[in-house]
Amino acid sequence: MTDFDPANFANVSPKEFAQLVKSTPDDKIAEVMSGEKRGKILNEVFGRMPSLFRADRAGATNAVIHWNITGRADGGTDTYEIVIENGACTVSDAPERDPKLGLTMGPVDFLKIVSGGGNPVMMFMTGKLKAKGDLGLAANIANLFDIPKA
Repeated sequence: MTDFDPANFANVSPKEFAQLVKSTPDDKIAEVMSGEKRGKILNEVFGRMPSLFRADRAGATNAVIHWNITGRADGGTDTYEIVIENGACTVSDAPERDPKLGLTMGPVDFLKIVSGGGNPVMMFMTGKLKAKGDLGLAANIANLFDIPKA
């Protein structure tokens, strides 16, 4: 698969997805993520998070995390809610609870983070990723998921 086409995402492994993100130029990802395929891509990525969740690493972690992905064509932001409690991870595209942590980033940086190609700490330090709330949780969040590496 060589084209950044969300129609193919359901059929690729997390590692193949990571390789696709890594091999696609940022401007192409930004173009796709500002178009009509954005929702499908975000739903696919967030839909995989519960299966990549590592309960063995989470311990007694209970948290509500809001992921705010900026850069919609209408200038808006998509927000997804991840709830980690009782050793399980659930995801919703209709946030209902107050977050312990809010993460805000653009779509290219988001895809780099969830595909293992971005350094969240460096993105935070350079202002590409904004975190509000529990910064200890923010620093540890990558350890709670099996993030594929390209």
